[in-house]
Amino acid sequence: MIGCMAHFEDPPRPVPVDPVAPMVAKEGKKKIDWAHVGRRALWVLVLVVLAWLLVLLLAAFLPRWWAQVIGNAVDGSFSAGAWWGLMIGAVFTGLPVAAAAQAVLPGRGPRIRATWLVVALVLAIPNLLTLAVVLGTNEAAHAGERILDVDAPAFRGGTAWGAVLGAVLAIAVVVLGALYRRRGRRLRELQKQHPKA
Repeated sequence: MIGCMAHFEDPPRPVPVDPVAPMVAKEGKKKIDWAHVGRRALWVLVLVVLAWLLVLLLAAFLPRWWAQVIGNAVDGSFSAGAWWGLMIGAVFTGLPVAAAAQAVLPGRGPRIRATWLVVALVLAIPNLLTLAVVLGTNEAAHAGERILDVDAPAFRGGTAWGAVLGAVLAIAVVVLGALYRRRGRRLRELQKQHPKA
């Protein structure tokens, strides 16, 4: 009797299979291509070394070259040195500040922001070169300082004043532009709320 009852019991139900489980297992078993990883690491290392060598080369060349360019333009004149410094400092500080402000405006995508930041960096190159001469500690920077002392007096002081002036003017223009755009948005909102009859 017990055997008959056991014979009539419900058969065991199959365990439900999760359709995602085999895929997870397959992905978990995916092997890492160490040769590919090694090649990528080698390329990154090569690029880092090349970038480092390029920086060293430019640091040994650019400060002296920039000082010679400025020295030829100023030609030992105190007033010309002050004028060139004021103009270069103002223009190549004001334009980068204005370009960087474009990168932080709302509604810009990451590519557009990165593009504006690159433009700002490129526009700041003349002032960065002057800064490399003034703050540099290598032989090229010291040679550049001596060239500026003799051939471009007052250039560094004029550049400092020009940079301050350019930054102030650029910030003022950016703030006024933002206020003007804000006023325009408010006027458009008011026109929508109170259309003309």
